[in-house]
Amino acid sequence: MSTIKDRLAALSQALEADRLTGFVIPLTDEHMSEYVGGYAQRLAWLTGFEGSAGSAAVIGGRAAIFTDGRYTLQVREQVPGDLFEYQDVPKTSAAQWLADHAGPGDIIGYDPWLHTRGWAEATARLLKARGAELVAVSQNPIDSIWAGRPAPSAARLEVHLDEHAGRTSTQKRADVAAWLAGRGADAVVITALDSIAWLLNIRGRDVSRTPVALAFAILHADASVDLFTAPEKLSDEVRAHMGADVRPQPREAFETALGGFAGRTVVADPNSAVAAVFAALTAGGATIVEARDPVVLPKALKNGTEIAGTIAAHKRDGAALTRFLHWFDGEAPKGELTEMSAAAKLKQFRDQTNVLEDLSFDTISGAGPNAAIPHYRVSDESSRAIVMDSIYLVDSGGQYRDGTTDVTRTMVVGTPTAEMKDRFTRVLKGHIALGRAVFPVGTRGIQLDVLARQFLWEAGLDYSHGTGHGVGSYLAVHEGPARIASSAAYTGGDEPLAAGMILSNEPGYYKSGEYGFRVENLVLVEPRTVPGAEKEMLGFRELTLAPIDRNLIDTGLLTPVERAWIDAYHARVLAEIGPQLDDAARAWLAEATAPI
Repeated sequence: MSTIKDRLAALSQALEADRLTGFVIPLTDEHMSEYVGGYAQRLAWLTGFEGSAGSAAVIGGRAAIFTDGRYTLQVREQVPGDLFEYQDVPKTSAAQWLADHAGPGDIIGYDPWLHTRGWAEATARLLKARGAELVAVSQNPIDSIWAGRPAPSAARLEVHLDEHAGRTSTQKRADVAAWLAGRGADAVVITALDSIAWLLNIRGRDVSRTPVALAFAILHADASVDLFTAPEKLSDEVRAHMGADVRPQPREAFETALGGFAGRTVVADPNSAVAAVFAALTAGGATIVEARDPVVLPKALKNGTEIAGTIAAHKRDGAALTRFLHWFDGEAPKGELTEMSAAAKLKQFRDQTNVLEDLSFDTISGAGPNAAIPHYRVSDESSRAIVMDSIYLVDSGGQYRDGTTDVTRTMVVGTPTAEMKDRFTRVLKGHIALGRAVFPVGTRGIQLDVLARQFLWEAGLDYSHGTGHGVGSYLAVHEGPARIASSAAYTGGDEPLAAGMILSNEPGYYKSGEYGFRVENLVLVEPRTVPGAEKEMLGFRELTLAPIDRNLIDTGLLTPVERAWIDAYHARVLAEIGPQLDDAARAWLAEATAPI
């Protein structure tokens, strides 16, 4: 088996053969996905980094890896520092680093199927100022040296029933066609996998943890769709479900089809359609209108059926998590648990629902110092024992046909220190403040983010990740366009929150090398009636139902309003989760949710 050093050397040789002096390796696929199939895990293969966001770049004899604050510790554990320079985003970027180290005559390659056109244009300008050039490659050099590279998944597409979707694909496609008509356009290119899944009411198993299928789509003004995917992935059932207005085409025919719009107007999203899409449309003579994927917002605005489904999924999932917490409370003090065994047991409880399709992401199971790594990924090599007087953090979720869940709970095994209780309570106070927020229609997540951080800020503390992300309906656990974030901590947050959106509320605190906390519930944005209000108002409804560890709460830091919120939330957990449990777990839950 080749080492990372061997792979980096092989890449250098491949670049030299292609007359390139540098190359960029992002963690994405042809659909600009956050989570990608094994065939597209080029960054992990080259560097060893297993986080869900990052990139690398090489130029001459230098190499660097770029990650944000979520992965500061993880990247140093997984990527050899003698081979790659660690670079912090957003302080710098792969493009800026390349420009800083490029010289006249340097030629930097990039894969146009893995970058947006905006990225390519901006990077080209930076390099041009140094006398260097950015060029698109026809074949990714990583692919030519990656022995044993996995093939794209051959899993078949699946029907997503209308009873879960709430609206037929015909209705959805008609809405998008009307949107096209309003812009005088003939077609829209849709490349985001979750957009295609939502639009056609299909799902798939091509990407771990996200129920999507590898495909491209072009929706025309008459609401018909050309769907580009491997023919063997389509069963008779799926073909019948999609109907005659959805025309399957081989995936390889997509680029050629983009060249067939001469004299016509085509919409493409500059944030999700890669540079190669725009190049093919331009070469074919299309008039391009840049606009956001028209599926993004409707997908985020859950309809009544989807809301009812996610409520049911969260009750089911909350019962599984509560059974785990009861089990953990009895087993952890024995000193025999590890991060791996605890995560496996939690999945077992979810499996016992008999309707779990998959986890919604790899479970973050962190004990002690590993709990201080926000996006820690446990492995056989990293798994720690869960010991007395330590913190255990578990961030997990499930994919169910009726909804997607994502929840974090932090527990103390034994006795917490006064500092631990102080930090945890500040996190919880921020969680409560955000959860209780009432705000006018048109409010953006960036305006609410401070509510979750304020009590940490009072003590000179903070966390380096966003406070909330959108969540799909049996789709991606991270879904746009809305999020709750500060511009400094996490990009985005500019989309107004609207009724029907599902987001996370997950402030945290992480003391490097010692412990970490996060309290995460999913919430539904819904209308709020405020007496005398002069504006339409919104608020959050808690979807996640599971007890919060009262042993970590410093009640002296709580206001009467915060105490009341905790007691009311726990009373609801007992009322809605308790009846699903056996006698022993129900008795434990009654004690765990007793008024504080």
